[in-house]
Amino acid sequence: MSDEDEIILSELDDEELVQQMFDDLYDGLKEEIEEGVNILLERKWEPYDILTKALVGGMTIVGADFRDGILFVPEVLLAANAMKGGMAILKPLLAETGAPRVGKMVIGTVKGDIHDIGKNLVGMMMEGAGFEVVDLGINNPVENYLEAMETEGPDILGMSALLTTTMPYMKVVIDTMVEQGIRDDYIVLVGGAPLNEEFGKAIGADAYCRDAAVAVETAKEWMARKHNSVKSA
Repeated sequence: MSDEDEIILSELDDEELVQQMFDDLYDGLKEEIEEGVNILLERKWEPYDILTKALVGGMTIVGADFRDGILFVPEVLLAANAMKGGMAILKPLLAETGAPRVGKMVIGTVKGDIHDIGKNLVGMMMEGAGFEVVDLGINNPVENYLEAMETEGPDILGMSALLTTTMPYMKVVIDTMVEQGIRDDYIVLVGGAPLNEEFGKAIGADAYCRDAAVAVETAKEWMARKHNSVKSA
């Protein structure tokens, strides 16, 4: 389509450019996203505004369509990768300007489990929503989680498991947090194919998230509650 090739990002006004970036994110076009971010920076946009209005705005659409079954994992990974390209440019600038963070999450697959596609997707979508994400990778014993919580000081701990045999390990982590008196300092979210809401409740997690889109919505809800309780305390 020759019409498509004619779009020159720098010739679009701000509003058109943001709309075009929504489309480019949706289509997983990393270079175009990087170009769009740079154009907005040249136009003196604040890094935080580019993050929230262009990138998070676009990923919100991707997240909603993923939740509704219009988009699937490969497309979401492409979109998240394009988002990462834009984020790479903005991250150092956001650090300089001390932009507000939505929150911070430590996430990892539990001990004995080497599955990570779902976890990676949650991490990317959380970054897409403006969270800072520390990914511990796969096969994490309880010590890894405890150490990361201590060093990173996250708001949220996310645990993933894809095997019925590794699911119970989530309870080991939460029980250890309870023993150490730190359980209430963190929002604990759990996810993975064999889990369900009853299991999440039974092991003492704050919430079970059936997919990445739900994880983002849940994290935002819990962060809002946390902020409100701090204000009213």
